[in-house]
Amino acid sequence: MDLCASTLELLGMVVYMAAWLCALATTLMPQWLTLSTDLLLTESYELGLWETCVVQDMGGMECRPYDSLLGLPQDIKVARVFMCISLAVGLLGLLLAIPGLHLVNSFSQGLEGCRAKRIMKVAGGVLGMVAGVLSLVPVSYVAHLTVMRYFDESVPEVVPRWEFGDALFCGWVGGFLLLVAGLLLFASCLGPLADHSRGPQADGAPQAQSPKRYEVRSTDHSSRKPPEYV
Repeated sequence: MDLCASTLELLGMVVYMAAWLCALATTLMPQWLTLSTDLLLTESYELGLWETCVVQDMGGMECRPYDSLLGLPQDIKVARVFMCISLAVGLLGLLLAIPGLHLVNSFSQGLEGCRAKRIMKVAGGVLGMVAGVLSLVPVSYVAHLTVMRYFDESVPEVVPRWEFGDALFCGWVGGFLLLVAGLLLFASCLGPLADHSRGPQADGAPQAQSPKRYEVRSTDHSSRKPPEYV
């Protein structure tokens, strides 16, 4: 196999795993939105997909999960659904891309095995990019609503407003890395299929030579006729 294609697919898998873990951390983190008030300088509030937390300056943190799904804001419900789907699609793409690696002996050798590996790897790349889009949509949607509410002129300036949390930035990084991982897996499949199915002879291995025939001449001098003298 081509060294460049092998490097691209390995790099794509490393980025894929890191991106999926980043998306998982985004889903579980409670720091989607943060709120700090001038009245209570020792406390700040954090809003996540699954719970809300109160953080104190002394290091204490108390979280409370949501009581009902129907009572959640619309953006939180949309973000929860999209992030769960993104994690499921990304995990499926990761499981499909691993057997497509040429370092993994998952299919038979030959042209058919290389074609099956390429299909698995392309499918994993497509699902990775879909997972990236599904991860970027809720993060960007929540960020858009936060900006609109922050600069809402109908709300008095003394009212505290929610701001971006660390989970939003982590979600942007995870979604972008999922897109990059899918593109890297695609790039590793751009070469001709014949290059991936080369046998040992095409890689510079010496070909078996046909045995040479040698003519064996007898060195027995007893069978020679003695010379005749006249």
